[in-house]
Amino acid sequence: MSDKTNEELMGIIAEQASEIHRLRNGNSGQTLTRSRIDEALKEMEENTLLIDGFDEAFLGFSQRINEPTLAVYSYDGLVKVCMERDGMEWEEAVEYVDYNIVGAWVGEQTPIIVMPISD
Repeated sequence: MSDKTNEELMGIIAEQASEIHRLRNGNSGQTLTRSRIDEALKEMEENTLLIDGFDEAFLGFSQRINEPTLAVYSYDGLVKVCMERDGMEWEEAVEYVDYNIVGAWVGEQTPIIVMPISD
């Protein structure tokens, strides 16, 4: 763990979340890349588990007191990556994401998947 206080760490996390939001909403010419995500983690002095190959679905980080920082991904974004990158049909992509990502437990740092609200 770092020598930073919780308040300092929360400030860094808030800054990174703002940067990710800005990049996601097209307010710059940059694209959110794994190197930028890694840079944010380094600035926060965290070792967070990321899902390889799904940076386009990355939303940001979660933080709760006395809990590890977790990567957060969009369920719809994960499905979209499978469809666009891998040429899967929607049903196949959903099955892949449900089984291989949502259904995977890799320890306390397992990323959070944000599920959409459906009608």
